[in-house]
Amino acid sequence: KQISVRGIAGLGDVAEVRKSFNRHLHFTLVKDRNVATPRDYYFALVHTVRDHLVGRWIRTQQHYYERDPKRIYYLSLEFYMGRTLQNTMVNLGLQNACDEAIYQLGLDLEELEEIEEDAGLGNGGLGRLAACFLDSMATLGLAAYGYGIRYEFGIFNQKIVDGWQVEEADDWLRYGNPWEKARPEYMLPVHFYGRVEHTPDGVKWIDTQVVLAMPYDTPVPGYKNNTVNTMRLWSAKAPNDFNLQEFNMGDYIEAVLDRNLAENISRVLYPNDNFFEGKELRLKQEYFVVAATLQDIIRRFKSSKFGCRDPVRTCFETFPDKVAIQLNDTHPALSIPELMRILVDVEKVDWDKAWEITKRTCAYTNHTVLPEALERWPVSMFEKLLPRHLEIIYALNQMHLDHVAAVYPGDIDRLRRMSVIEEGDCKRINMAHLCVIGSHAVNGVARIHSDIVKNSVFKDFYELEPEKFQNKTNGITPRRWLLLCNPGLADIIAEKIGEGFITDLSQLKKLLDFIDNETFIRNVAKVKQENKLKFAAYLEEQYKVKINPVSMFDVQVKRIHEYKRQLLNCLHAITLYNRIRCNPSKSFVPRTIMIGGKAAPGYHMAKMIIKLITSIGEVINNDPYVGDKLKVIFLENYRVSLAEKVIPAADLSQQISTAGTEASGTGNMKFMVNGALTIGTMDGANVEMAEEAGEENLFIFGMRVEDVEALDRKGYNAREYYESLPELRQAIDQISSGFFSPRDPGCFRDVVNMLMYHDRFKVFADYEAYIKCQGQVDQLFMDPREWTRKVIRNIACSGKFSSDRTITEYAREIWGVEPSATAIPPPNLPRN
Repeated sequence: KQISVRGIAGLGDVAEVRKSFNRHLHFTLVKDRNVATPRDYYFALVHTVRDHLVGRWIRTQQHYYERDPKRIYYLSLEFYMGRTLQNTMVNLGLQNACDEAIYQLGLDLEELEEIEEDAGLGNGGLGRLAACFLDSMATLGLAAYGYGIRYEFGIFNQKIVDGWQVEEADDWLRYGNPWEKARPEYMLPVHFYGRVEHTPDGVKWIDTQVVLAMPYDTPVPGYKNNTVNTMRLWSAKAPNDFNLQEFNMGDYIEAVLDRNLAENISRVLYPNDNFFEGKELRLKQEYFVVAATLQDIIRRFKSSKFGCRDPVRTCFETFPDKVAIQLNDTHPALSIPELMRILVDVEKVDWDKAWEITKRTCAYTNHTVLPEALERWPVSMFEKLLPRHLEIIYALNQMHLDHVAAVYPGDIDRLRRMSVIEEGDCKRINMAHLCVIGSHAVNGVARIHSDIVKNSVFKDFYELEPEKFQNKTNGITPRRWLLLCNPGLADIIAEKIGEGFITDLSQLKKLLDFIDNETFIRNVAKVKQENKLKFAAYLEEQYKVKINPVSMFDVQVKRIHEYKRQLLNCLHAITLYNRIRCNPSKSFVPRTIMIGGKAAPGYHMAKMIIKLITSIGEVINNDPYVGDKLKVIFLENYRVSLAEKVIPAADLSQQISTAGTEASGTGNMKFMVNGALTIGTMDGANVEMAEEAGEENLFIFGMRVEDVEALDRKGYNAREYYESLPELRQAIDQISSGFFSPRDPGCFRDVVNMLMYHDRFKVFADYEAYIKCQGQVDQLFMDPREWTRKVIRNIACSGKFSSDRTITEYAREIWGVEPSATAIPPPNLPRN
């Protein structure tokens, strides 16, 4: 079947792909064996597709070198990329040619795609956002670079054993990574420890330990515009004389073994989502990526036409006109003191001039308002690891506080609140405050979040410099999250409105004309049913679980966290179960409740929540009275490649965080564009989704931010709800008594105790509204035509949530560059 949105497969293209594939396969086998494995076929295909990238990659970088545009540097400790093969085929318009060529060779493209490991170099939203942004920046023709760490081990693989989460190392590089290119010629030194000397010719940071940063480049193709940008990830390498100079003089073997200490910096991703763990290795990772990246940025600036050879101005005057640095959360905050250190100590720029350059260059994105997630590093750790940076931070803070004192004379408490240094038992550096004073723009990631940032988290800073604060509502790339994962839906959309929506998602608005078109309604429902059947088959094949494919697929997939309230979902499942048990002959809307997500290994409550979900499933799924009216499934090892399968199959998307806690959410947007309806609170981007589609086209329930604040003032008393809501009491009593854990009746006492006596996220306060709202979901689901009309309206109104729109706003309002719609010439045509 020729799928329009996957690119037209011309006969020439197919023959070309086959020829290339056979050539790659031949060389693989000549080297090693004479019988090909599926992995051999996979690598042959990757190398075939990669061949189409390299010419465009070289051409793009040449194009940037000649035009010397302002460059955008997106700094992030996480890039949650997932798989690369299919995305590359989609963006190069090769998918059909490859599909056909592989089919002609008697192979199955999907089977080969399943061989690829996910690049799981992220925890969740923040890391996946970075990946979507790279796709959009390339598609919009921006001269952009993603900079991060090449973790040897990404986010752990999750196994469920006896209902509990067990972690295993993600050895994603085991078979090599064909998409990366090592660039040893750009290896750079990074310094740690040592001491600071103040000399007549300036400040020297001496006696340091050196670790080398080895860059690995991965191509980032735009959608059918011949642009291929670069993601550069650094890997830590010990220098060859490591520990052989002064130490270990007698013990050469020991010294060589100690190289691991240096190389551990890029060994593993810290698996915490929305939680700060003040470990020295993590601070080393943060400085490692910053120090290597800034050297690279400055090297590129100096070698460009308008760098140092510009005769009109002194060297770094033009730096902010040629460089934009975006800090993805506070993790790369050390960019601010590091840029100051380079400008002042190395390049001998005047302090005040250097500060102006630094501020004009850097911009900071805040991703959370949860206090436990904010980075607050002990001063003592800095003193040891980065002594010069500590001095610079003290000096910047003094300058900042002098300014605050001048504007608000006598307001001592304000000085304390706004300081970068927190006094106390353990003096700490507040990295968010450092980012705010060192950036020209600070943004939240959804309107409601940006308002909270201005009115509470950084209230004092907003009062001082309101013009600094902006909103940039998150988005997702429609290439991966519509075209790639839901070709059936992309197809029937293209049939109605053309292909323009792929790079201008606002065109989905045109679907409003077809909201009453019976053929279109039928087609949308049909695509959804096909996706459900396919996912049901996958679950049966992979996990041996049988589900009812006509049931409502009710899905909550995201990291496990108390604020995301998977527990509220559990209480609904138990309530439904009790209603079925109470009245087995009554007709119920059949549901399959699927919950998936990883818990941070050290987060006890999150791990208990997983155990509770699996235990509830154990009871419900084996109760003969229930049959296939209700199933509760825990989706093991949720990751990008599993999201691509489950999201297109979902009917209902659960976005049920306590109002004011989820900064934006991006899964919510993926479900919306893929034809699920949302049940959610007025939190994060849900607010804007409801605004775009009309509140009556989402299932909105529960407290608003104002209600949560009012309840905090009054005092939240969980027991009141427990006493007054019989169904809630029954559910809690069942969890508490061991109904769901008969072999260990006390298993969930910590969970019940938390819910009853110290629940920061007020699960019970929203229970009644949630159950009632779920009743409305059931009512609508019984009317498939009306349900599908709401689905179409949601899809039609999801255009705002493209990362292309988000990046266009960053470009114009923060980076001062203009996206370009024109493709650069392909490698087979002469350059302009």
